[in-house]
Amino acid sequence: MAPKVLISDELSDAAVQIFKDRGIEVDFQPKLGKDKEKLAEIIGNYDGLAIRSATKVTAALLEKATNLKVVGRAGIGVDNVDREAASKKGVIVMNTPFGNMITTAEHAIALMFAVARQIPEASASTHAGKWEKSKFMGVELTAKTLGVIGAGNIGGIVCDRAKGLKMKVIAYDPFLSEEKAEKMGVEKVELDELLKRADFITLHVPLTDQTRNILGRENLAKTKPGVRIINCARGGLVDEEALAELLKSGHVAGAAFDVFAVEPATENVLFGLPNVVCTPHLGASTSEAQENVALQVAEQMSNYLLDGAVENALNMPSMTAEEAKVMGPWVKLAEYLGSFIGQMTDEPITAINVTYDGVVSKMNLKALDCAVIAGIMSRANPDVNMVSAPVIAKERGVQISTTTQDKSGVFDGYVKVTVVTEIRERSIAGTVFSDGKPRFIQIKGINVDAEVGSHMLYTTNKDVPGIIGKLGTLLGDHKVNVANFTLGRAAAGGEAIAIAYLDAPLDTAVVNELEATGLFQQVKPLEFAVA
Repeated sequence: MAPKVLISDELSDAAVQIFKDRGIEVDFQPKLGKDKEKLAEIIGNYDGLAIRSATKVTAALLEKATNLKVVGRAGIGVDNVDREAASKKGVIVMNTPFGNMITTAEHAIALMFAVARQIPEASASTHAGKWEKSKFMGVELTAKTLGVIGAGNIGGIVCDRAKGLKMKVIAYDPFLSEEKAEKMGVEKVELDELLKRADFITLHVPLTDQTRNILGRENLAKTKPGVRIINCARGGLVDEEALAELLKSGHVAGAAFDVFAVEPATENVLFGLPNVVCTPHLGASTSEAQENVALQVAEQMSNYLLDGAVENALNMPSMTAEEAKVMGPWVKLAEYLGSFIGQMTDEPITAINVTYDGVVSKMNLKALDCAVIAGIMSRANPDVNMVSAPVIAKERGVQISTTTQDKSGVFDGYVKVTVVTEIRERSIAGTVFSDGKPRFIQIKGINVDAEVGSHMLYTTNKDVPGIIGKLGTLLGDHKVNVANFTLGRAAAGGEAIAIAYLDAPLDTAVVNELEATGLFQQVKPLEFAVA
């Protein structure tokens, strides 16, 4: 029986035809995404669901999706898909991360021109029959300094276009290496330096806990007087209230926003200000981009449903169906190892080396490499996937190397990940036990045996008496339950580490209190996406 795909949002006729040409039965109902009840009634009849942004793939909907195998999002953002629920149901979530990069970058450049020359206000004034030539005195972009926050896919294109406009480009991106910045022809700087020097600031980062309000009240106050700010990335990156105040005071000369903290944005503190240009999230809204992502999602879903090939999946590595049966636990281990190092490393990573020992060295190493890299990159970009992660790493100048070796120790096989930065090397190794559960077996060269949990605490200290008691007492005082606890040390009296598997996330207050004891060199809460 041919697979059945439901298209519940607008998709081009050419994309629909791709499914049909591949022998897949298609039900094209582009308005269905807005009818949650009707969608829930029929979703159980389909193997695939192709969507844009209108359809909400919730846990409740997935419970009804008894036959669903894949959700394909024509676009990059998957905020409308409950990925955790999809993973638990065994449903693959795909996106199309590269179809709208140029379009979004061009929109940022267009908004930069618009705010520099006050084009929307001048147009409205002229349409109204006025001729206020002296009122709309603008500024040139040539020779101005553009500060780019986030120099990845879209930000990198903006850098390239801005250089063509003869702008001086500086970039803040913790994952951008000096070597890559030099190749791009941009100057890599810290955020405070960018805020101080930039005449224009444009944001191109995802919305994460680390980037939320990256231009908050404090950082906005550090900006150069007369700065103009453009945001085509995500709402929530800029404190809109604080920005409005600085616009009114004149410290910020202008702003151009395509995204807002609350969308649809029918009202906003920035609306109505004379020096603000606003558009309704049009970054990806060109006919070329919409067509590109539609065709891409149709091809990807067809390849999976017919051949088992996985491309641009957010919750599954790229591999064949046969490989997945054996490699599943090792893929999770690779993700955990990468995530551990990603959460522990704040400075730019210049190189990643992965060593595969024993049985794992004979597996699909490309998929495992992708899992490691995606784990590392996920801290900075939660939308990263197994396919896009190596591309992002390459674009940022990160060198990837792989080593294989025959069984060398007590384990049938293990994976060791080492990252190199400009100031240090950091390594962690793990294996998969016979029960199929990944374990951490070595950190910083110190042997351990740690089960991986959703919420963990990692500490380092000098090997002296009293550490365990102090740690346990303090956690107990805060009602923090420890499910598993592991210790390791390099040598008696030397460096020691501890890993605690907790039942709940650790409050910042507990972390601060542990640090205040003076007993620990490092106190780091860790989070892992454990199914």
